Amino acid sequence: MLTNDGKIYGYDVSNANSSEKKWTVELGKRSNLISSRDMAGKMYLVVFSYIQNRQKPCPIQPLKINNQDISFNCEDISYIDKEVDVNGIFQIMQFDPQTGTIEKKIALTGSYQYEENLYMSPNAIYLSYGENMSQFDLISGFAKENGDLFSVEAKERLEKLANYDISQEAKTIEVEKIMEENFNPLSFDDDARKRQKNEIENRMKDYLSKHKRDSVKTGIVKISTKNLTIESNGVIPGRILNQFSLDEYKGYLRVATTVGENVWSSAENENDIYILDKKMDISGKIQGLGMDEKIYSARFVGDKGYLVTFKQTDPFFVFDLSNSQSPRMAGELKIPGYSSYLHPISSNLVLGIGEENNQVKISLFDVSDSSKPFEKDKYILKEYWSEIASTHHAFLIDEKNKVFFLPGGTGGYVFGYENDKLTLKKALDERNIERALYINDYLYIFGSEGVVVLDEKNWEKVKELDF
Repeated sequence: MLTNDGKIYGYDVSNANSSEKKWTVELGKRSNLISSRDMAGKMYLVVFSYIQNRQKPCPIQPLKINNQDISFNCEDISYIDKEVDVNGIFQIMQFDPQTGTIEKKIALTGSYQYEENLYMSPNAIYLSYGENMSQFDLISGFAKENGDLFSVEAKERLEKLANYDISQEAKTIEVEKIMEENFNPLSFDDDARKRQKNEIENRMKDYLSKHKRDSVKTGIVKISTKNLTIESNGVIPGRILNQFSLDEYKGYLRVATTVGENVWSSAENENDIYILDKKMDISGKIQGLGMDEKIYSARFVGDKGYLVTFKQTDPFFVFDLSNSQSPRMAGELKIPGYSSYLHPISSNLVLGIGEENNQVKISLFDVSDSSKPFEKDKYILKEYWSEIASTHHAFLIDEKNKVFFLPGGTGGYVFGYENDKLTLKKALDERNIERALYINDYLYIFGSEGVVVLDEKNWEKVKELDF
């Protein structure tokens, strides 16, 4: 766990009466811990380091282990994509948790905007990054399809500019000059100027709608966990929501994205699912889901996928992904509100936690018939918010006792889900509750003001500790 002083400590707890600190990892001044994973007895840390001096960015020193600097030279850093606005370096390091030593490491260029979209399977680490259509590509593409709005000279200059081996920043400055001269307002009277402005705005809106899957894309780098080397990379349309929007299954990567939102304007949203093969090429896809809505939660389980989009109602989609070349939407359910977190609790039941009418809503979706999903049960809490909307770490499920915990704004709640029915087992009227942990048949509930221990057999308090 990362402590407030920016350090990670490794302890030997084999002797419960006398734990021993074995190693210390200290993050660099301009480095953030993005994620950590424990896989097959190894620990993986993903760190993002901001570039402070572009003239002399290296060596990058993301952290220290037992006061010894870990460094990356410039020649050790892989350059992901020329379209990415690089402002930092991702570093992925494999640790031996017994000794705290680094066994393998890799560094890649990146942007802080896409720090959290990381997914890890036993076989690979998938690091995603955003690609926005450059202003030059936007204008040159628009000019090709709307040639009547541009002079012959402007079109020729744009064509020549496309072949120049210069930076995107330089092309942006030049294209702005071409646009300014082509649409010189001094060349028109007031009526013509107004007509021109409206014509450009409407045609640009149509152009962005037509090319919504070209204007914003997500690149994904596949890194082998075996040797921490790049295996392949690919690009898909749209933006992913979080790590649950990605899932590896039988050698394929399934990804859910929202298209339509870009840096230039907002076209009508759509949502897609893409299946990528081992080379990160698109094998199959489903496009145009939840028109004018965006993804609020996603989950992939086996050869099924679940997706919630939202704007006014809550479409809950079920997908048949058994054929990687021909995935299909199997069923859809529309209900009020939305689910911002999905959690499968059996092969036939999916739990959804979200909001309805500004209150926390818990839904139990029956997906036994993929073509006819339905809301088997639901519970509305008199809470306006739960931290689960921000992080899945706030959710805890104890499958042995068939209960789950969620924190609210004014308390903590334990629900049962036996017999396909949601039952409120325990409500704690205490503020600032954040997390829970179960050990054997005891539930430990943690808040900023203390810890409460509940006996899961009768839900009575057995211990309290005030901070």
